[in-house]
Amino acid sequence: ECILSGIMSVNGKKVLHMDRNSYYGGESASITPLEDLVKMLLFTEVTRYLDFKVIEGSFVYKGGRIYKVPSTETEALSSSLMGLFEKRRFKKFLGFVANFDENDPKTMEGVDPKKTTMQEVYKKFDLGQDVVDFTGHALALYRTDDYLSQPCLETLNRIKLYSGSLARYGKSPYLYPLYGLGELPQGFARCEFALRFELDRLSAIYGGTYMLNKPIEELVMENGRIVGVKSEGE
Repeated sequence: ECILSGIMSVNGKKVLHMDRNSYYGGESASITPLEDLVKMLLFTEVTRYLDFKVIEGSFVYKGGRIYKVPSTETEALSSSLMGLFEKRRFKKFLGFVANFDENDPKTMEGVDPKKTTMQEVYKKFDLGQDVVDFTGHALALYRTDDYLSQPCLETLNRIKLYSGSLARYGKSPYLYPLYGLGELPQGFARCEFALRFELDRLSAIYGGTYMLNKPIEELVMENGRIVGVKSEGE
């Protein structure tokens, strides 16, 4: 609700956001990452209210040990997650992904991004099941193996995004709100609705109001439209 009304407020809507709780976000105070959540953060400039920490890295558990997920050609060669020959094949695969451009046939090496399945791409580079597993789930971030039978374009772009993000932050492609996910709805509330104790400038710009400890008792209707809200006798 905070995110949706935040976007509406930035787009010029007059918003009154009421929450019966004394904190922001209600039952969604801790939220799962949504599609395009990063775009929402940038569009609304809510990041000015948040502090982020770079996650140290991605890891997988195998055979009783924890391994760092190799995501670059250099890490592939030094990773103990794979054998010597597997390392070379995975390094070659990552090089292919890094150079891949769906608009440049020269970079495709015989792969049709809209027809060749991801399973066929793995087979092309002779990658073993362990490598397929951590590539699909730790790099491409798929929750199931359904992607294996689908055209490879989206998966290649996901892996490329993961590796490219390392160049921006160094240790890993992940950022996490310093004080937890509950900061996200709170940040949207602060940024876009300008709490009564926030800067007057934001309130003037976005024209929104956020009210905590304010239960909704009744929606006031006129001619089939909502024209007001009743709360605690007001």
